[in-house]
Amino acid sequence: MSAPIPGTSPVATAAPDAGSHAPTDPGVPGPVRRRNLLLRMGPSILLPAGILAVLVAAAAIPGLLAPSGPLTMEPAVAFTPPGPGHWFGTDESGRDVFSRVIHGARSSLLIGVLATVIGLGVATVLGALAGLGTRTLDFGVSRFLEVLFAFPGLLLALLVITILGPGVVTTTVAVGLSTAPGYARMIRSQVLSVRRSGYVEASLVQGRSRWFIIRHHILPNVAAPLLVLATLGIGQAIVWASSLSFLGLGATPPDPEWGSMLSNGRLYIGNAWWLTVFPGLCIVLSAATTTLLGHGVQRHLKENR
Repeated sequence: MSAPIPGTSPVATAAPDAGSHAPTDPGVPGPVRRRNLLLRMGPSILLPAGILAVLVAAAAIPGLLAPSGPLTMEPAVAFTPPGPGHWFGTDESGRDVFSRVIHGARSSLLIGVLATVIGLGVATVLGALAGLGTRTLDFGVSRFLEVLFAFPGLLLALLVITILGPGVVTTTVAVGLSTAPGYARMIRSQVLSVRRSGYVEASLVQGRSRWFIIRHHILPNVAAPLLVLATLGIGQAIVWASSLSFLGLGATPPDPEWGSMLSNGRLYIGNAWWLTVFPGLCIVLSAATTTLLGHGVQRHLKENR
């Protein structure tokens, strides 16, 4: 697809096909447009998006889904296996595991989302500085990212926690900072690719300001990859945050967080397998869902480019 001539509107340069009924055609009824959009997205996006919607609902309104509170104890029914009364069984204090898993979705998803926002925010600044700055600035930022890359992600997160101390907030910041170097290199590469494109060079010849080029060319072309990175990053952040909580460096018992529940359940894995299986399945499900959704969105954007 050829790029539009700088300074002209894409609508003005594209000749509409009188015989086609595109989904954006105002003459097509709204239900038809929505159905066409759903058909274009396909199950690779709709299925993980539906599962993610259920997880978000559990995080937003846990009281409507959970039969009891996450800290409600009934010692008389401790270590009850999964069944009609307690779908996921109970723990050593008689707390309903299903209720704790539902309430734990809020902590785990919130940590994953906030850590991804922190990581992408830092990465966007570093990637933009490297891609839009001078060669000296690009060299300095690139060498700094290489130093951070020398540390594995979890090791870098452990280093941040060692300096700042354990806790949920620290874990969120640590996971976000540990994911930033990888995102920054991707954003830098995308910015450099757009910066060297023909339409950016044409804008420079026309005397457009740097801010105009950033707003009209750089940001729109970097936004789509950022959306994919954010979707993929949430699952990774949930797994890393759960790992740190499992080690006792994030959320701690009796907080209903999936990694913390895994850590507490491993003590009874011999006679109460459900204490680790169900929180672990939730971690795997959330990570797999966001990863599949990210790949589906990426494939959809490539096909419709």
